[in-house]
Amino acid sequence: MRSATTHLLYLHGFRSSPQSMKARKVATRVRAEHPDLTWWCPQLPPSPAEAMDLVMQGTASWPRETVAVVGSSLGGFYARWFSLQTGCPAVLLNPAPFPARDLSAYIGEQAAWHAPEERFVFQPGFVDELKAQQADIERLAARQPPTPERLFAILSKGDEVLDWREMQAFCAGGTIRLLPGSDHAISDFDDHIDEVFAFMGL
Repeated sequence: MRSATTHLLYLHGFRSSPQSMKARKVATRVRAEHPDLTWWCPQLPPSPAEAMDLVMQGTASWPRETVAVVGSSLGGFYARWFSLQTGCPAVLLNPAPFPARDLSAYIGEQAAWHAPEERFVFQPGFVDELKAQQADIERLAARQPPTPERLFAILSKGDEVLDWREMQAFCAGGTIRLLPGSDHAISDFDDHIDEVFAFMGL
């Protein structure tokens, strides 16, 4: 039986931030019920390579045996990459299975969801960085296939952004909670947050 989580990393999605609904709900619960837990939800830079460099550096001193990661959308893809790099369990919330393919349509200037006045440029080279991370995931997953104890996914059939069948294939082997409706944001996240914390031993 794995020890309870002591360090929790949350990775937000494309154009999102630590102000996302799910990130705030997880943060609120951590503060209220697990005040001794180390919590980090960084603002990720647009570059996927820089984002994962930031995450790896920021968690370098964390005890690998009691770390867990939660990621939503593009952050779910990142969380899968991080979990394979570190061996920690991951919770994926409507993860993006093929971000290099899907985000190639967003090359150019973008606005942040939670602060529309903040702009950034999604560069063509970022797609190549996502392709390299996808190759990492495929290579490492072949050696470390997902198990129900190491990966928990909440997937919405009603997701208006991502195909739930592709997400299901991306998470195959893990514990999958397939919601018959809901949406990309998992607006009914309150109904599922208990399962997220239970999976992490909290």
